[in-house]
Amino acid sequence: MPGWLGCGNRPGPDRPGGRLDNGRQRMRKILAATIAASVGLLIGAGTVPVAAAATAPGYTPPAIDWGTCTRPSLQARGAQCGFLVVPLDYRKPNGTKIKIAVSRIKHKSSDAAYQGVMLTNPGGPGGSGLGLPVLGEYVPNGAGEFYDWIGFDPRGVGSSVPSLTCDPNYAGYNRPFYVPVTRQLENTWRAKAKGYAKACDAAGGALLDHLKTTDTVADMESLRKALGVSKINYYGFSYGTYLGQVYATLHPERVRRFVFDGVVNPERVWYAANLDQDIQFDKNMDVYFGWIAKNDATYHLGKTAKAVKQKYYSTLYSLIRNPAAGKIGPDEWNDVFVSAGYYVFGWQEVAEAFAAWVNEKDPAPLLNLYAEPGAPGSDNGYAVYLGVQCTDVQWPQNWSQWRRDNWSVHARHPFITWNNAWYNAPCINWGAKAGKPVPINGKKVPPILLISETNDAATPYSGAIEVRKRFPRSVLIEGVGGTTHSGSLSGIACTDDTIAAYLATGELPDRVRGNRSDKRCDPVPQPDPAAATAFSAKIADDARAEVRDAIGVR
Repeated sequence: MPGWLGCGNRPGPDRPGGRLDNGRQRMRKILAATIAASVGLLIGAGTVPVAAAATAPGYTPPAIDWGTCTRPSLQARGAQCGFLVVPLDYRKPNGTKIKIAVSRIKHKSSDAAYQGVMLTNPGGPGGSGLGLPVLGEYVPNGAGEFYDWIGFDPRGVGSSVPSLTCDPNYAGYNRPFYVPVTRQLENTWRAKAKGYAKACDAAGGALLDHLKTTDTVADMESLRKALGVSKINYYGFSYGTYLGQVYATLHPERVRRFVFDGVVNPERVWYAANLDQDIQFDKNMDVYFGWIAKNDATYHLGKTAKAVKQKYYSTLYSLIRNPAAGKIGPDEWNDVFVSAGYYVFGWQEVAEAFAAWVNEKDPAPLLNLYAEPGAPGSDNGYAVYLGVQCTDVQWPQNWSQWRRDNWSVHARHPFITWNNAWYNAPCINWGAKAGKPVPINGKKVPPILLISETNDAATPYSGAIEVRKRFPRSVLIEGVGGTTHSGSLSGIACTDDTIAAYLATGELPDRVRGNRSDKRCDPVPQPDPAAATAFSAKIADDARAEVRDAIGVR
């Protein structure tokens, strides 16, 4: 998925997806410090029945030793942090153990009104969820106060031990042009992707064989046991919706209230999902270019969407020979713009960087929107994204299929297609064996809430319709005409009040006949560059740092 749900330096699904660790490019509200990535996924497990490998009934985790969190925003809220100890391989419950970093903000309601634990996941895969318990504050009408909000870094991610990193310099500056217009460029990128896969094989060791979605589902079951509850509530974004689908399919009796925002299509995991993304991202960029044109008095980049689009591409091609500040070439330029296809958050910042370079040849805003490569662990989100997606299901191993499919999509939808292809190309040479995805079936699952905007690019709207079919008691809210991915709890009363009512009482809108949404709401609005957005006014800076950056998905 772009990836996160994944491209170059973009968010996750989530790519679908994610960028390599650059929060400023992913100005989305709800994914805790990741990595969108944007597009943005083991051994042996594929040979064992999925339910047996994932359920691991023989393992009982030790109690979590809760203590003080190190993150200031969590400390300020009195959160608790600790580690959940789980088997690396659930088929060997007495074997090697790993540690899952967990956080908790306890309920603020009376004990009599308490409604249980709310696990959360920001997407990716590969997104850090440790800061996500702050989400409960943003549920309207105090409905979040009835729950203990639980965040966790999935295995391999962030503060969990071990944490996977393969090559922090992989994103880099001024990389070879994404679009393989020569055989030399194609071969260069294929070798680059193969090299990253080999680096992960060396760095990941045994962990690489146990990063499937079903492994994280098993960790969620261990977390449920450690928390001492018979059922869980769950709020998942982007790839996190797929994680929730798999959990609900394998453990329907453990499901209480689940919210899926930015819904992954389980029919399309994962190769086909990325091709689907390419098409909608391209369409969303036309919407974005139209918004820039509408605000030409501010940005001076063209009075029509066509003129702005031409300026975007002419600048991209000029950067092949003359990268901005010697660093921002055509790939980095493309990466900077990807977040604008994900959601409306941060549209102004991207447009300002666009204008600063085109009109003033000032590269500083571009450099601010592209992460400095090489920071230790900066590729963690990307590495785990691949670790999950490359092993959840077998990707095509014949490069000719990749070449044919991506050139076909690129011909009409060029914006992200080759960026996304190379982001996922390490899957061709991934060291761990791929398994088979869980057949998603929600017939035994209680009522759940689905949320999607009509033109979501990371997880196209068709996925929400498909999941609605598979979960016959689910209800779907559509943000009509919107382009924002996983934008719930952003101040749209129609959507957010429905979430609040569901979490408070279990109440959902009536389900309608046919394959369509059950409730239609306004989307997250396009920003006004001349005024602070409602989102900016609503969320304090310290909280925003926790909830806007994850992605994730890809």
